[in-house]
Amino acid sequence: MNNLEQFLEAQQSAIEGMGLFTTVDIPEGAVFFEITGEIISEDECILREENDNNVYIFWNGDTYIDTVMTDKIKYINHNCDCCCEVVDNEDDRLYLKAIRGIKAGEELTIDYGYDEIYDMCNCPVCSDEK
Repeated sequence: MNNLEQFLEAQQSAIEGMGLFTTVDIPEGAVFFEITGEIISEDECILREENDNNVYIFWNGDTYIDTVMTDKIKYINHNCDCCCEVVDNEDDRLYLKAIRGIKAGEELTIDYGYDEIYDMCNCPVCSDEK
């Protein structure tokens, strides 16, 4: 993995609020950022989502990772035509991977992958399907 964390920064996003942007080019296929945060249980995840409206929780199939207290990954926005995907490796950790070449200055996005997001999404992919 090429850790490019120092080249990622939160900035105003045209998509929603703040977004996560790169200051360097990232080649297609690069695994470049580890998603870290507080490891929590499924019950705690449900409580935080319902009581705190916490939408910054990732799941790797076994573990819930709350990223609300992080300074970068919590800013990644949804886009159906995203440039990144979340992948897990044999060490049960989650990483960001570039699914196409990403240019310096570009916003990093992922597909959040839950049904409600597509109803609210105004990206060109969803707008064409509505």
